[in-house]
Amino acid sequence: MDAGNEFESARIEALVRKTRQFSVPVRKRAKVFQPQSSSTISSSTSTQSPPSTTLSTTIDESTSPPSENPHKKGIAPVKAEYQLPWLSPKPDSREHRGRNKKRPKPNTGRVRLCNIFKSNNECQYGDACKFSHDIGAFLASKEPDLKGECPFWRKQGGKCKYGVQCRFYGTHVPMSDEEIAEEKECDDLREKYEHNRVPISRSQALRSKNYPLPLTKAFVKEYEKAKFDDRVVEFIDQRLGSISDKEKKKIDWADKLYLAPLTTVGNLPFRVVCKRLGADITCGEMAMASNLLQGQKSELALLKRHALEDVFGVQICGNKPDLVTKCVEMLNREVDVDFVDLNCGCPIELVYRSGAGSSLLDRHNKLSSMVIGMNAVSDIPITLKIRAGISDKKCNMYKHVARLGQCGASMITVHGRSRQQRYSRHADWGFIAKCVKEAPNTPIYGNGDILSFEDALESKKASGVRGLMIARGALIKPWIFTEIKEERHWDISSRERFDMMKDFVDEGLQHWGCDTHGVETTRRFLLEWLSFTCRYIPVGLMERLPQRINERPPRYQGRNDLETLLASPSSQDWVRISEMLLGPTNGSFNFVPKHKANSYATSIL
Repeated sequence: MDAGNEFESARIEALVRKTRQFSVPVRKRAKVFQPQSSSTISSSTSTQSPPSTTLSTTIDESTSPPSENPHKKGIAPVKAEYQLPWLSPKPDSREHRGRNKKRPKPNTGRVRLCNIFKSNNECQYGDACKFSHDIGAFLASKEPDLKGECPFWRKQGGKCKYGVQCRFYGTHVPMSDEEIAEEKECDDLREKYEHNRVPISRSQALRSKNYPLPLTKAFVKEYEKAKFDDRVVEFIDQRLGSISDKEKKKIDWADKLYLAPLTTVGNLPFRVVCKRLGADITCGEMAMASNLLQGQKSELALLKRHALEDVFGVQICGNKPDLVTKCVEMLNREVDVDFVDLNCGCPIELVYRSGAGSSLLDRHNKLSSMVIGMNAVSDIPITLKIRAGISDKKCNMYKHVARLGQCGASMITVHGRSRQQRYSRHADWGFIAKCVKEAPNTPIYGNGDILSFEDALESKKASGVRGLMIARGALIKPWIFTEIKEERHWDISSRERFDMMKDFVDEGLQHWGCDTHGVETTRRFLLEWLSFTCRYIPVGLMERLPQRINERPPRYQGRNDLETLLASPSSQDWVRISEMLLGPTNGSFNFVPKHKANSYATSIL
């Protein structure tokens, strides 16, 4: 190991030891971990460190193991020597279910410098500008610079668009105003890595409803004539022409691994991490069609695509045929995507009541009209993501997948659960097999409960799907794509996992910016990801492989300090991990995950 790596390893271990604050006594293990001899388990390239014997607290050997059966249903079977006693409240407590609806908002009280004034020494808004024109006041309130190197300065030839606002400003050499790049120049350089930035003139046309959509008008005209007809699909199809006769972009859907569109966590930096680990197809977060057509900046940002994403799509959600048709025509003209996916499975109550998402599973004529309209105005493939049905008693979508394929769906992803199930119980891959049988000419992808290469191979063999979509499995362990392709269990080290988080942070600072606002945005999305990846149990700690996605990990300690820290279900410990990557937070910082079940207030460290 070279001197640089030795120094970095020592720094990480020191930071971890600094954050260790055990709230309960830790039981000493009876023996040191020995790797399994199974041929399906591959040790990582980094050597695992033995368990630390120099803890910052006294070890109580009299602490007894959990009184309940550690291998009871729903709890992952971790080896006894690594388990810790349960803390109250337990994972099945009712008060720890559902969403955290009253999450604290990000701190907006800090002084933010006006970019227009910084570049031109004048601002068109004058005193009415909501940003500061006082550089001295900004520097006085600016948080300390972070350790490390500015990603823009390193990758863009000594230029950074954020200038004095950059949290790595001390690394800008020379630190003169002449050397600070103008915003336009840096944005052009960023285009090498990120695409699909909608011009301001287009978003303004969308907001003012002056954006031309001629192809949609033809569809709406025919749809208005046919919407009271029972044969709406045939009626529109006869007037707009056969979908099969159109020249469309072709995608080879055979044997691909598809990273699902994931709300909040499926952002561009996370997709880049998964892409480097073997994902074949990526898709942006679900965007509301109505918000895109209004030119909302936050919604248009969901369309951005990284240069590494060679097969990339965007997912939209809408409740009317004319709405989604307008949206697809706009996307077809403004952004570079390989396909557009229509969300027909979102179980959220607000979306369902609006007539979008999983509500479309019970409105077959409307859904068919949407698919036909989207195909009529686009030369890129249209795909669908559906569930089994509205409720457990109405899982009948297998009867309609063939019709959707005839309407022009290039590929259909089936999640083997009903809207009523949401994510409870197991996914029904037998239902997915029915869909494959009913629609032999339409590529079907399966989705649900895949967390290992065994899950992937068994599900694909049993159902006959063309490919697999992976959602929660990728959030828990992004390297699942590598495991599936190499058909092995990867006993990944804590250091390798930490390096993946460093890659995420590096991409996040490039994507969201390296000023204070960008750093805190990167931190927030890192914490959201940590709320899922803490559920991963290292291969060497499992008594039986593979880990199942619906099995909750018990409280356990890892083979070294960092592995134990990464296993913590406490949001306070996640903040400590973020501080190891993005520097300390201010005293008022508080993170609450989106879902209550993702964290407990009591720390295990």
